[in-house]
Amino acid sequence: MEKLQYISQGQTMQEQEINIRTALDNGIQWVQVRWKNASDKELTELCMVSKKLCSEYQAVCIVNDHVQIAKEIDANGIHLGLNDLSIETARGILGNNKIIGGTSNTLSDLIQRIEEECDYIGLGPLRFTATKEKLSPVLGFKGYENMINSLKEKSIAIPKIFAIGGVLLQDVGQLQQIGIYGVAVSGEITNRPAAISEFKKAMI
Repeated sequence: MEKLQYISQGQTMQEQEINIRTALDNGIQWVQVRWKNASDKELTELCMVSKKLCSEYQAVCIVNDHVQIAKEIDANGIHLGLNDLSIETARGILGNNKIIGGTSNTLSDLIQRIEEECDYIGLGPLRFTATKEKLSPVLGFKGYENMINSLKEKSIAIPKIFAIGGVLLQDVGQLQQIGIYGVAVSGEITNRPAAISEFKKAMI
């Protein structure tokens, strides 16, 4: 599984598409299509375009939240928030060969996601980010460290955890030392697509 995810950004269809295309041009291999204020019709259209683009670049295309759209466009998988459809229901709709990721913010969320057998877990936010409207409590490096240590104490195998929320290039080394698998990045890549190759180099 790729260690770097790009979470798409943009207020309009055009902005979203340009940002996704630019990220792919700059070597991103995993795109999560996220456009919170779009209508279902617009989002479906964007997801169809994104899936086609990702296929051309042999990249993974994940849809945020909308399981039916993911099924309709035959996306590689889905990312579900804590208040979205259950992992089990999504698995039933999409089948066993699709990637299903889930958000978590607390240790109990994390354990729940592990028990639900998510393929990966987005844990955050690392720090404040303007990208997300309803931001969960900020974890900081200490928060990640405490959670990883708690899993070890409970003899729970560490899953593929992606740090999310205001992640910067200089955070990668410290996050990986803690035991975080990868990072999901939005603003840093949208604003500076060349950062993709730097993120990749920084990851072990």
